[in-house]
Parts: sequence; C-alpha cells; structure tokens
Amino acid sequence: MSSVIAAVAWVWLGMVLAISFLEAPLKFRAPGVTVPIGLGIGRIVFRALNVVEAILAAAVVVGLVLGGFRTAGAVAVGVLVVQLGAVRPVLTRRSDRVLAGEDTGGRSHAHLVYVALEVLKVAALVWLGVAAS
Repeated sequence: MSSVIAAVAWVWLGMVLAISFLEAPLKFRAPGVTVPIGLGIGRIVFRALNVVEAILAAAVVVGLVLGGFRTAGAVAVGVLVVQLGAVRPVLTRRSDRVLAGEDTGGRSHAHLVYVALEVLKVAALVWLGVAAS
C-alpha cells in the first residue's frame, strides 16, 4: 500500500507544480493573452486539476484508512478541502466580476491565500511521498 500512496503523492505533486507554479503565471506572458482570456483559461485548467486532485485525495484517504502516513496525507487532503470549499468560491466570484468587465483592482487577498495553501500542499505531498517511499 505504501508504494501506491507514494505514487499518488508524487503524481499529485507533479500536477500541482506544473499547473500552479508553471502554467498559471506563464499564460499571462503569452502574446495576446489578456487578463479576461487568462482567467477564462485558468478557470478551465484549475477546474480540471481540482477534479483530478479530488480523485487522488480519495486514493490518499483510502490509503490512510488502510494504515500509514496519517499526518502527511491528512494535511494534503485538508488543504485541498479548504482550497475547494473556502477559497475557490471567493476566487470564482472575483473572476466572474473581472470577466464581466468590472474593475476589481490588483490581486485579491484570496489569491494570496490560495498560493500559500498551494505551498503548504506541496510540502505535505513531498512529506507524504518521502514517508511512503
């Protein structure tokens, strides 16, 4: 079971690093990508990422129930739950306003919270992957 948990942790980590820390900031540097276009792309990409994360989190929960790595797995899953349940709705409402043409001014506090949670989730996934390897 530990090798399955390790594999899930490393795959999940790779996805978060690739999307959150590479794709998300880089798309706004592409020629012709406006803030509304970037937000529209981001919403689609993060929705897909979050669906896959939920599936991977379910696999971690099964692994936790069957034994092992409870703290690291619980932190990773808990961070995802907070992101999806508390922070994403705030970001979605804000991006709805931006896409509707309203001036919202600068980055939101919720965006910074989401990024901080991503960093915490990355640390938990590394912890989980190392502990289960």
